[in-house]
Amino acid sequence: MYDIGTRQRALTLLRSGAKNAAVARALNIPLGTISYWKHEDRAKRGECPGRRHRPCPRCDGRELDEVAYAYLLGLYLGDGHISQPQQHRVPSLRITLDDNWPGVQQEAMASVRAVFPDNAASRARKTGCHDVKVCSKHLACLFPQHGPGKKHERTMTLEQWQQEIVDAHPWPFIRGLIHSDGSRIVNWTEKTIGGRRKRYEYPRYFFTNTSDDIVRLYTEMLERVGVAWRSRRRATGAQDVSVARRDAVALMDLHVGPKH
Repeated sequence: MYDIGTRQRALTLLRSGAKNAAVARALNIPLGTISYWKHEDRAKRGECPGRRHRPCPRCDGRELDEVAYAYLLGLYLGDGHISQPQQHRVPSLRITLDDNWPGVQQEAMASVRAVFPDNAASRARKTGCHDVKVCSKHLACLFPQHGPGKKHERTMTLEQWQQEIVDAHPWPFIRGLIHSDGSRIVNWTEKTIGGRRKRYEYPRYFFTNTSDDIVRLYTEMLERVGVAWRSRRRATGAQDVSVARRDAVALMDLHVGPKH
């Protein structure tokens, strides 16, 4: 649709630093066409951003923020998944988080940026929630639990290097699991004492997951930090892990707290 001279004028403007939208307006050419020409031109000259090597902690020995990773691993095991649609060349990690907890979404974004400092993190709006998203060719390196099928249908164990990180930073890992598949609730009851009705509140933490392996990882970390727990299995097959003792709840409040 456009002759070589028109395309060359556009590329000359783009190479001089002009914005895509400004070139599109100046030459009366669709913005998508200008963007494609720029991408193709940069790729031919070896300047395409997608071709820049981004070092990986596992492949290249780049430093890894272990606290942020332990938290992100907990989020991934709960509400995360890695996908690679056919039209995309780079896999994407998506953590689906409820809009009722904007603070959790902010923490998730911060952890993604800390673990993947060379990759752009974003949020994708969905009905009642957002996906915190990052694309990287090294997702399988950092999350070797990824595989076909649902998490509860395959083995979910940590590799030795992951276990060492989680052992060193159990609370961020627990916090990530609670922020994904957990909650802090307050039960209450009323008792009559001395002829007066009094209300008593009993806060507790719940974590619910269908994968026995993920539940095991969670409860092992609870035991590691000295938190007592009990569990029961639902008719659906999922397990509820409850933390209800006063001292255990106080410890969870100190390091985890309610979703926000």
